[in-house]
Amino acid sequence: MISSFRNFAKTKFAGLMVFIMIIPFVFWGMGSMFSSGNTNNLAKINNTNISTQEFIDFLNSSGIPQQSIKDNLNNNIIEELLSNLISTTLLELEIKDFEIIITENTLLKKIKENKNFHDDNGNFQRLKYEKFLLENNISAPIFEKRLKNRESQKNLFDYIGAGTKSPKFLVEKLFEEENKKLGVEFINLQSFYKDTKNISDQEIKKFINENNDTLKVEYLDFSYAIINPKNLIGIDEFNQAFFDKIDQIEIEISNETPFNEIVNNFNIKPTNITDFIFSSDKSEIEKKIFELKDNKFDLFENKNDYVLFFINKVDERSPDLKNIETKREIIELISQKNKFDFNKDLLNKINNKKFNEDEFINMGKNKIETIQLSSIKDNKKFEIDSIKILYSLPINSFTLISDEKNNIYLAKIKSSEVRKIDNSNEDYIQYLNKQNTNNKNSILSTYDIFLNDKYNVELNQKTLERVKNFFQ
Repeated sequence: MISSFRNFAKTKFAGLMVFIMIIPFVFWGMGSMFSSGNTNNLAKINNTNISTQEFIDFLNSSGIPQQSIKDNLNNNIIEELLSNLISTTLLELEIKDFEIIITENTLLKKIKENKNFHDDNGNFQRLKYEKFLLENNISAPIFEKRLKNRESQKNLFDYIGAGTKSPKFLVEKLFEEENKKLGVEFINLQSFYKDTKNISDQEIKKFINENNDTLKVEYLDFSYAIINPKNLIGIDEFNQAFFDKIDQIEIEISNETPFNEIVNNFNIKPTNITDFIFSSDKSEIEKKIFELKDNKFDLFENKNDYVLFFINKVDERSPDLKNIETKREIIELISQKNKFDFNKDLLNKINNKKFNEDEFINMGKNKIETIQLSSIKDNKKFEIDSIKILYSLPINSFTLISDEKNNIYLAKIKSSEVRKIDNSNEDYIQYLNKQNTNNKNSILSTYDIFLNDKYNVELNQKTLERVKNFFQ
């Protein structure tokens, strides 16, 4: 649910063009606890402290339910949220350092220019603005503060990336790289993979022995009872009497009254299942109970019924090859591993320059197909990321690519035909803007390195642990 930020660990200025977010790497080994002795401070950026109260205020304003934080403590949610606060604080320090100011008049102008607050004639309507605030449960001061922060951050990055005007030859080069026609030869590797029908019992047993711990199958013994108005109160009507008895059953569950005692008290016939393993041909109710097995004893809705269940036993065993579906799943795993190993070996040969034209022809024989790609956006045959890989390689290069159906191909860049851009064409403006963005990204990357030297971020680990304990 909560994604990890470890990919950002080595930069304080990650993801600039995706979202304004600075992720320090203090949580993964940087720095020692700062020695100010102030246990109310969570972190320190140079001489600027971030207090526990500031962090709590930040959590409250984030809108994340406290229960969600509790549920994700082991997923480093506290560390990630503190990273976000540090990011925001660091940006504020930069904005202050560059003396970037958003005046009240500028802020008012931005609000009045927002088309969401205009009438059909394009005029600002205060009523629309106030309705927006009410619908989003936000006060005007908070909205305007957030808007001011966004504009300040935008001005900061505009200032850092200012003056990025691309020369004509770079624009032309970008257009040519993305719009050249590529001739590609390719081989579908499907026929090189071992057919599942040819996977022997000996291979299956060997695979199970090598992966016994990860392949163990869960067997369940459980009992359940389907509850509806007919078998609970004797009529087909969902009335108050029925729901009162459902409430009674839930109370019995919370009081840990034995399953058999509950069904006997309410005169409901149970079903007992032993050695249940999950498979597609099982009933929907029994598959649902398997999915909810961690609850052990519970009640859930199923269409127009309620289902009361109790898990008697959960047992892990090695796969039973007498079970047709289990055996089929094992064979599919072996097949996928064989494909992976084949592709990995082939790609290693290509990367180590041990694969050449003769081997390509020998593999292809009558299986080599050809295609001409019109641009880097031409994904009629292969998926778009594979197209980008092809356009990044020189002529006579080999690589592995895929299509939208996950078929894997061995491909060779056969030819390349450059197209020239007309400077009077509207495409030129599009590529001029794109190259300007590339230049700005390069400048911001350099600025990123500068920030790593400019700011020292330290974490008070003991205070952080106390905050985490508060949510436990």
